[in-house]
Amino acid sequence: MEINISPELSTLFPHFKIGVITYHDIQVGKSPQMVKGRLQLFQESLYFDYEDKKVTEIEAIQEWRQIFKACGKDPNRYRHSAEALYRRVIKQNYLQSVHSAIDLNNFFSLKYQVPIGIYDADKLSGPVQIRLGEENESYIGLNGRENSVHRLLVAADEAGPFGSPFVDSERTAVTEETVNALQIVFHRPSITVEEAEEMTVSLKDMFLQVHGGTGEVRIID
Repeated sequence: MEINISPELSTLFPHFKIGVITYHDIQVGKSPQMVKGRLQLFQESLYFDYEDKKVTEIEAIQEWRQIFKACGKDPNRYRHSAEALYRRVIKQNYLQSVHSAIDLNNFFSLKYQVPIGIYDADKLSGPVQIRLGEENESYIGLNGRENSVHRLLVAADEAGPFGSPFVDSERTAVTEETVNALQIVFHRPSITVEEAEEMTVSLKDMFLQVHGGTGEVRIID
């Protein structure tokens, strides 16, 4: 699958990079107890680590807030998904198990403190571009609402935007019927390509341990 970053984004953020994982022949289902237990324990650990701190003081979360601001979106109104997860954890509104793919996606977003999206690759059409949303572009998100993506950073295929570090769309949501998936790690621009690759490979390896199949990693910058 062809994936690229728009020239506009590359100009705004010269060190912008994403980790891309393409999965084939995976089996998504109810999370094994190991995954559910690890997700719960990690959230409880984070609560005690950050109960007396502000989420916005976390370096990685602050960096992504600055990206939203530079794109033209108020980060207090449009909170990226990693920040939203941390705010839930600090309120002890812990994430409940959805299915194995979403649970692992959330776990790694909490662990690495960056937005991560996972999409059903068979619901995508044509090449994918990471770009800024255009005026009048919107989609029904996983939050159940229609979300305008104007000036938000988005992933888009031939049919239009389907994902964002803010909220992903229903159109390409991963379900228990998904067998091929695309995962995008929205890395911090400040880390090196080598660090991004190590992190993405680690994510891919654990995902395949749970879901079987095969996966390939690319770092696009």
